Amino acid sequence: MKKITLLMLISVLGLALSAQRYTGKNYISPQDKLNDEYCSGLFKTHDGIIFDLQNENESAKSYSNILEWLNGRVAGLQVYYTRYGTPIPFIRNTRSSIFVDEIAVDPGFLNTLPVTDIAMIKVIKEPFIGAIGNGAGGTIAVYTIKGDGDDEETDEGK
Repeated sequence: MKKITLLMLISVLGLALSAQRYTGKNYISPQDKLNDEYCSGLFKTHDGIIFDLQNENESAKSYSNILEWLNGRVAGLQVYYTRYGTPIPFIRNTRSSIFVDEIAVDPGFLNTLPVTDIAMIKVIKEPFIGAIGNGAGGTIAVYTIKGDGDDEETDEGK
């Protein structure tokens, strides 16, 4: 009786272990693909909210400033305006830092950046160590569309 019980226990455990094994193809979401393509270094964290402006969020192209479009789409993000009309982003009532292609910029720079040139936006709500003062208010990282690289001249004839 003990042998039968032991044999049944081993077979049930074997079936349970084989049922937990995943044999299919690993799925990579479109946001993870964008994160791998555009982000590097400290910006490659998976903690942020990613907006794909090339394929999904076509409504953003009708706005003159990307912060106007983000206002209300990210929980905790509020955009206040200076008396000169410059939008200043705040995440959880703390001023957030802005990066364009992983370079720190002033919020006024986004007034000159056409929304049609933006490929992806990543909003990191947690404190970001890559920002000045450790970015206690989070970070908004804006990535512009990459070129094809086919326009480079070659030195074949020289």
